[in-house]
Amino acid sequence: MAAEPRPAAQALTESQEARRRRILHAGAQLAGRGGFEAVQMREVADAAGVALGTLYRYFPSKVHLLVALMQDQLQHLHTALRRRPPAADGPAQRVAETLMTAFRALQRDPHLADAMVRALTFADRGVSPEVDAVSRLTTAIILDATGLTDPTPAQLAVVRVIEHTWHSALITWLSGRESIAQVRRDIETVCRLIDLPEPEGAADGG
Repeated sequence: MAAEPRPAAQALTESQEARRRRILHAGAQLAGRGGFEAVQMREVADAAGVALGTLYRYFPSKVHLLVALMQDQLQHLHTALRRRPPAADGPAQRVAETLMTAFRALQRDPHLADAMVRALTFADRGVSPEVDAVSRLTTAIILDATGLTDPTPAQLAVVRVIEHTWHSALITWLSGRESIAQVRRDIETVCRLIDLPEPEGAADGG
């Protein structure tokens, strides 16, 4: 029997969504036990109870799968933060608190975190839609924490710098080159950019 076509994310039926969830769960379990190298597509298919061809229709590679897992984890975090937003007074403190919450969530399962971050690092142009989705979600999480509803180009540029710093801090922590305390200092330092006054003309992109 021919494997079904890869369904578009916005057009999943209930059974397709259930299948996709099983695949993501299987990938997370394997990554959690042994990191990036432990995620073998045949083992994912077996654990999820799907044909290998079907798995590839949903996720053409394990990089696609692991980036989708990162998106899924961030989506859960975003939902949780909207229910219980950070309590700090200023935007910089709220963003730092939010990113440390995300960091602690990843810290609870370092093998899975390492696999997802490595997938983001290895992703080529073929994974661009999935990587872009992770970036948009990270941006949304940071913007929610700032309280900005109509950010200027200069403010969005600051958000991008914060994203890059957070990602870099994750990589250096996972590689054992940076302590958790240093991660916090780096994140708190870069988040202070939010409170700096904008350059003259920056608000209108001039």
